[in-house]
Amino acid sequence: MQAVILAGGKGTRLRPYTTTFPKPLMPLDDLPIVEIVLRQLAHHGFTDVIITTGHLAELIRLFCGDGSRWGLHIEYSLENEPLGTAGPLALLADRLEDHFLVMNGDLLTTMSYRRVYDAHVASGATASIGVYRREVKIDFGVIEEDEPGRLARYVEKPTFHFDVSMGINVLSRSALRFVEPGKRLDMPDLMARIVAAGERVSCYREPCYWLDIGRVDDFQVASEEFQKRRAEFLPHA
Repeated sequence: MQAVILAGGKGTRLRPYTTTFPKPLMPLDDLPIVEIVLRQLAHHGFTDVIITTGHLAELIRLFCGDGSRWGLHIEYSLENEPLGTAGPLALLADRLEDHFLVMNGDLLTTMSYRRVYDAHVASGATASIGVYRREVKIDFGVIEEDEPGRLARYVEKPTFHFDVSMGINVLSRSALRFVEPGKRLDMPDLMARIVAAGERVSCYREPCYWLDIGRVDDFQVASEEFQKRRAEFLPHA
C-alpha cells in the first residue's frame, strides 16, 4: 500500500517554532510528529511513502532518509511554490498506484490507516474522507432572536458537535483528472469537483483519538496525550 504525506506547509500558526523548523519535525515527547506517522503507516502495512515538501524541505529529507529504518521506501516531491493540499498530487501522477492514502503530516491519531484504505477500496468510491466528530465549546452566552431586537433563546456556554475532516483521505487514480498540473488546489475543492461530476466520495468513521496539531495550544495537548497514551499511538513499539 502507498501513502502520500503532505509536509510542504510553512506551519504559520505554530510560529515562531516553525520559522526555522518544519512542523512535521516538531517533537512529541522524544519523537518527531512525522516519525510517529511513519511508524504507524509501517505498522498498518504500508510500504511505499511519498513525502511532498516545500518549506525547509532539506531538513525533512535529512531526517526521514530513504525510510529503511522503519521498513519503508520513502521518496520525495518538492513544491517550488505552494500548491495546497491536493495540488501536489499532479506532480506525482506517474508515481501513484491505483489507490493511495493522502494525509497531512501534522496530526496525531489512533485511526487505523489500513481500515480506512480497505474501506475505500471496497466502496468503489473515487475518494474517501476520514471523518471525526468534534466537540466545540462556546465560552459565551449565545443569543438567538426570532425577530430583530427580540430574544427568542439564550443559551449559556453551549456545546456544538460537527463532523470534520481528519486530513486523512484515500483516493483512486481516477481522482487525478480533477487536479490541474501547476495549479493550487485544496482537498475540499477536489472533493467538491468529484461530487459535482456525479462521482462518489465516501465518509469513513471509526472510534479513535484525533488531533490536528495546527496551533501552539494543540501542540501542547498533543505532547501530553502522546506521553500518556504512547502505547495506543504506537501499539507495536
